[in-house]
This record gives sequence, structure tokens and C-alpha cells, in this order.
Amino acid sequence: MVECADGTFYTGWTTNVERRVKQHNAGRGAKYTKTRGPVKLVYTEPQPDRPAALKRELQIKRLSREQKLKLIANY
Repeated sequence: MVECADGTFYTGWTTNVERRVKQHNAGRGAKYTKTRGPVKLVYTEPQPDRPAALKRELQIKRLSREQKLKLIANY
């Protein structure tokens, strides 16, 4: 999960976190982050495979902002 310059969060999955953050900051990461950069990494969670990562991504996206802030605080 990254925090955008406007204070919003973007959640996604990747096989290379550092590369993905650089892509977001270069304006190539996602449409959402393109106009909200720069971004900073605030949370990461390893998963065993792509299906598990996609499932967890959806779970995190469904959390409220307060729940996401707690997740980040415990990170």
C-alpha cells in the first residue's frame, strides 16, 4: 500500500515492490497514482502466490480508512 501526496491510499500487488513504487513515482504505475504522486510505501505484506495476493488486495481495499491506518500503524 502506498500513500499518495494527497493523503489517499492506493493498494495493489506486485512481484517487485521497489520497482513498482518507482513506476508510480514516474507516472507509470497506475491511473489513480499518476495525478496523486509522489507516493511513499507505507505497508507491504508478502503472499505465497498470485491468487493469495489478489485475494488479500481485495480484502485490504475493502477496509475503511481507519482500519487501513491501524494496519499501517501495526506494520
